[in-house]
Amino acid sequence: MTFLRGLSAFPITPADRGGNIDEPALEKLLARLMEAKVDSIGLLGSTGSYMFLSRQQRQCAIEVAIDKVGADIPLLVGIGALRTDETVQHAKDAKAIGATAGLLSAVSYAPLTEDEVFEHFQTVALESGLPICIYDNPGTTHFRFSSALVERLSRVPGIVAIKNPGFGPAETQRHLEDQRSQVPDGFSIGYSGDAQCTEAMIAGADTWYSVIGGLLPDACLKIVRAAQRGDAAEARRINASLEPLWALFKRYSGLRVVYALAEALEICHASPPLPIRSLSEDARSEVLAVLKQLPADVISLFR
Repeated sequence: MTFLRGLSAFPITPADRGGNIDEPALEKLLARLMEAKVDSIGLLGSTGSYMFLSRQQRQCAIEVAIDKVGADIPLLVGIGALRTDETVQHAKDAKAIGATAGLLSAVSYAPLTEDEVFEHFQTVALESGLPICIYDNPGTTHFRFSSALVERLSRVPGIVAIKNPGFGPAETQRHLEDQRSQVPDGFSIGYSGDAQCTEAMIAGADTWYSVIGGLLPDACLKIVRAAQRGDAAEARRINASLEPLWALFKRYSGLRVVYALAEALEICHASPPLPIRSLSEDARSEVLAVLKQLPADVISLFR
């Protein structure tokens, strides 16, 4: 799908302890992404804590985004739930409010079989009418999409893209080539895992689904544009300057780090949904120190 290309930026969803959306803070995050001209916005992804929010709270977040962004930037919305009927309803809600596509992972309590996942995804796509992006997130769901399952799902009407986990450079190249040979023309192949995504874009991936892009989109866009024009050296140079951030992501998780960054940048003062805890004072000091060290030619800290 042409709307899932380039940088898809995933912001946090600022909310209080009850999950009630901090609408001005979310609007502020979205305004940054609009100003940067990201290629799409990934609302209510894992970084957006979608599984911690009720149906009404999710609807509120989507309404805020549509009111703020309108049709200017495609909106990819997390729609996952444990039950298929609830997932269908989330997808219908997203479509009715104005989302461009839904992001769907294989969340479960009991381990799922491939046939169960196939039926789940097919039902959501066909009953909701919302274009679906497969979200392969084994670190969270403990389910890994096999190449055979991706091929089956890519043939289902309305399933248009995949968000793959990150791999090492050599494995990314092989994975991308293999997946590209198995899915229909026009099926968008993208990757997450910010530290690995520069190499994925250089290899020819369609989309970088980015956690840090939801807060600091400028550097990510520079990497994407360099990769798109074939300037691998420039893309790698910028990525190298972000290695301190990737180290923080590995140490503390991207979710906790971006909440700390949002506070350091004075965008909002939200905390992750409990039971996830905010970073300690020492860790937040470390995040702020890294932020201040980022090169001026790569990123504008207070854009």
